[in-house]
Amino acid sequence: MLSARIRIAARLLAVAALAALTAGCFQPMYAERGDGTPGLREKLMGVELPPINKPNASREARVGVEIRNALAFKLYGSATGMPPTHKLEIRFTTSRSSLIVSATTGLPTSENLGIDAQYRLVEVATDKPVMTGTTFSRVSYDMPGSYQRFSRTRAVRDAEDRAANEIAENITTRLASFFTAGT
Repeated sequence: MLSARIRIAARLLAVAALAALTAGCFQPMYAERGDGTPGLREKLMGVELPPINKPNASREARVGVEIRNALAFKLYGSATGMPPTHKLEIRFTTSRSSLIVSATTGLPTSENLGIDAQYRLVEVATDKPVMTGTTFSRVSYDMPGSYQRFSRTRAVRDAEDRAANEIAENITTRLASFFTAGT
């Protein structure tokens, strides 16, 4: 009985010692740097967001503006951007698919909206890509009755906004990883 307690105490002591040794290895991602190098917030503020190339007045143009606005808020917050060090180029496609179709009206009652995005981070000084990636978002939404056109349009628009925000979140997370770890 006593030896079992001693083994447990020794194991706990070993875990505590390892935790103490690695405690200095971690630094919060968004913390200010003590060595004078720019922090993550400053690096993200140096990313330029050019307009996404889509036909004017199209549904995809509105989604592109929504993605760009969500990215700007996530990268810059309420501040304005700094002089650009990088440029983020984004291309995307959208898709819609019916999940459930009403047997009486033949109209969809539930649909999925998808956005597939490709992005490329280009260093402004050299005009060379330093990171590329892809991301996607799939959101579902309900389509109310066949006589409620405004509700149907609003459901699609809300789904587009949610999907665009998810795309922006995925890209922001990847950019933060790149600027923190360099990969």
